[in-house]
Amino acid sequence: MLKTILLLTTSNMFMTFAWYGNLKNASTIPTWKLILISWGIAFFEYCFMVPANKSGFANGYSGFQLKMTQEVITLVVFSLFATFYLKEPFHWKYLVSFILLLGAVYFMFKK
Repeated sequence: MLKTILLLTTSNMFMTFAWYGNLKNASTIPTWKLILISWGIAFFEYCFMVPANKSGFANGYSGFQLKMTQEVITLVVFSLFATFYLKEPFHWKYLVSFILLLGAVYFMFKK
């Protein structure tokens, strides 16, 4: 599962930057250019996401488990991105939301 988690994390770093990295310069770059730039970055996301899902599924994880794992990783990556790149404050309510989501992951993997 470690390989899958590392691939999913790398994938999410690319995707977060593809989707939200342009927010700082969105007003100075035409939308069509932002779309092309984001699409180019997203290519690399797929280069990690597809092998991550293939590896996880081959090792016995269901599609539901892979998706839930990916969502948790996405929130962690985005939290770091929003805090350090976008300079947005991290509120306590986000932490509570993440804890509840971790509860969902627990139940997803419970036998």
